[in-house]
Amino acid sequence: MRLQKSTLFALYAVLELAREPERQLSTADIAGRYDISAHHLSKVMRQLVRLGMIHSVRGAGGGYRLNVPPNRTTLWDVIEPFEPFDADDGFDGAGANLSTPVSAALEAVRTEIDDLTRATLQSITLKSLIRHAPGEPDPPALQAVER
Repeated sequence: MRLQKSTLFALYAVLELAREPERQLSTADIAGRYDISAHHLSKVMRQLVRLGMIHSVRGAGGGYRLNVPPNRTTLWDVIEPFEPFDADDGFDGAGANLSTPVSAALEAVRTEIDDLTRATLQSITLKSLIRHAPGEPDPPALQAVER
């Protein structure tokens, strides 16, 4: 599965904010940690605010805070608004005849892969991914989030 740059930036931002849900971070903080474009990340952050996943804190020392529970929010919840999966989009086969048994079999495999991908992403919460990230100790604030 190949994700668009904006989707990856959304994942970085939400996961970074989920590490310490009570702390607010600026776009520059997140962009610096992941060595990504702060300008592009700003656009993604505005989208995340509109989606209700994060909250913008204005003023001196402002930034962003997580607005969803990390123990109930899945990777799918973050990815889907940026990468809509449409199970009925069909395999276009680059103009090939899709009514053959081989093309039907390929379509069945593609659909199964999409279903497995979706199920996997729906089963991984922000909290569980952070907990299993190598070299990333659980911040005290994340440990306190209700399980």
